[in-house]
Amino acid sequence: MSVRVVVGGAVFDRGRLLAARRSAPPELAGRWELPGGKAEPGETPQVALVRELREELGVEVEPLEPLPGEWPLKPGFVLRVWTAALRSGEPRPLQDHDELRWLPPDRVDEVDWLDEDRPAVAEAVRRLRAAGADADNTGAGADNTGADAGASSGAGSAEATEGTRPRTS
Repeated sequence: MSVRVVVGGAVFDRGRLLAARRSAPPELAGRWELPGGKAEPGETPQVALVRELREELGVEVEPLEPLPGEWPLKPGFVLRVWTAALRSGEPRPLQDHDELRWLPPDRVDEVDWLDEDRPAVAEAVRRLRAAGADADNTGAGADNTGADAGASSGAGSAEATEGTRPRTS
């Protein structure tokens, strides 16, 4: 049996990580994940990530590098996560999510992450902290691309201080 890739995005902007709260399917509703979705046959993980985040959040991202590892989802599916920089747009929960948050590294534990996302979130936070330390040492800021996000609600935009991948349903 072939394995289908579900790509997740550890989306970074201004030293923060984007988290999305699932609204569907029912067994995942209310839990948080990294945004992304299923790669279509013949589609690279990077292309799938750009497409999924455009469709689901209305943003343009630049995939940067894969995080080490992959995590099994339901039979026949694995999760692979890429870091990505927000390049344009303000994230909005357009499909399968009802809230988004931008989380600084010291606040990622404030949401109930899906178990499969936890190792990738930990690695993403490690990288964010390292980038922040590098920025502090050089006088440069963390990735400052993209517009600052507004307040979060089921109707729309991501919180400025505070993520989504459709699972295999």
